[in-house]
This record gives sequence, C-alpha cells and structure tokens, in this order.
Amino acid sequence: MQSTVNLWPLIGVAVIIVGFVLRFNPMLIVAAAAIVTGFAAGFPPGKILAAIGTGFIKTRNLPLIILLPLAVIGLSERHGLRERAQIWIGNIKAATAGRLLIVYLLVRELTAAVGLTGLGGHPQMVRPLIAPMAEGATENRFGKLPEAVRYKLRAWSAATDNVGLFFGEDIFVAFGAIVLMVTLLKEAGISVEPIHVAFWGIPTAICAFLIHGARLWLLDRKLERELGGRGAQDKSAAAEQGDEA
Repeated sequence: MQSTVNLWPLIGVAVIIVGFVLRFNPMLIVAAAAIVTGFAAGFPPGKILAAIGTGFIKTRNLPLIILLPLAVIGLSERHGLRERAQIWIGNIKAATAGRLLIVYLLVRELTAAVGLTGLGGHPQMVRPLIAPMAEGATENRFGKLPEAVRYKLRAWSAATDNVGLFFGEDIFVAFGAIVLMVTLLKEAGISVEPIHVAFWGIPTAICAFLIHGARLWLLDRKLERELGGRGAQDKSAAAEQGDEA
C-alpha cells in the first residue's frame, strides 16, 4: 500500500518564482519561502525558527568567503586590470568576441570536469577579464561600441561561464549532483557507480559546447552585420580628419 505524498511543501518553489518575478528582496523571498514551506509541511513555528537558525549558524562564515575575493578583485580593477585586459586582447588582430568566448567555454568545461570549478566565475573571472577582453576585441575591429552592444557582450560572457560550468561539472565524479543521483537510484534499488554517471555526462557536455560554440560563432556574424558599416564610416571619418590636419 503506497502512502500519500504531501505536495503542499512545494508551494515554497512558487513563492520563490513569484518573488523573483516581482523583484522583491532576495533575502525576504528566501525567508518567506522557508516559512511557507515549513507551515505547508505541518511544522510548528518553533521548529521552523530552529531550522532557520541552524542554517544561519552553519553558513555564517559564507559572506566572509565571498567578500574577501571581491576585495582583491576590486583592488585589481582599480589599478587597471580591466584596461590591461582590453589592451592586451586588442593587440591580437585575429581575436573576436566569439572566438575568445569559445576558447573560454572550452577551458571552463575542461577545468570544471576535473573539479576546478573555482578557476572561473562571474566576479573573479568574467567581470574583470573575460568581458573586458570581449569588448576590447570588438572595439579593435569596429571602433567605439554602443552601450547596448557593450552590455550584450557582457551578457554573452556571463552566459558562456554558466554553460561551461554547468555542463562541465557534471563530468566530475565527486560532484554533489552525481552523488545525489547515485544515492536516489540506490534507494530505488538500482545500483550504479558514480564513475558511470559521470561518464554519461560527457556526451551532454560535448553537445553543450558545440551548440553554444555555434551561437558564439553566429554572434561574430551578427556583430559584423550590426557594426561593420559603422566601423568603416568611423575609419573614413578619422582618415579625413587626419588629411585635414
């Protein structure tokens, strides 16, 4: 005889979705979702508060771990890290935003596949290095960029990091999601080794690289269509100003 599964605690997921759609404060959204989930599961108020307090105690050192690298990155940017990255990539004539991001996608997937997930990331790699290099490569080809294109390149840089990490870490045998899947399958009576789960993550990672790499290649073509004519006009205007001088 199967016992009835209480699905009401899943209402916490709906609270999170609605909260982020309405752009409420993330801390308030998470706290509200935890409280709603607890009441939906039939927990008394005291137990809900105890669970929230236990979680806070366990993660109270997390802000320190996050803020210390941000301070180092901030100092590096203040002393010209972004500018140096743009200048360096601008000296490579064959570099384009799409080619640069394809290389980063490959490196990000390979390093995540061996467990080195901390080598990339938005605050420590994308913001100070990858996005400025993508902007510098594009400026080197087309001149000064409109703000819309600049923000688009930053978004593509962040998306590339996400894709590389998400599909690369699924190949790492000690990744938490793999351990969770193995545990759930074992409880269901299916015995499988973590190495086998990780191995079957390789085709997905390869497909992700090919698909996103094709999108990045198309990004170069799109930038060429959008900025190619304007870049030629800027160069001719600069040449005319030089002749007049």
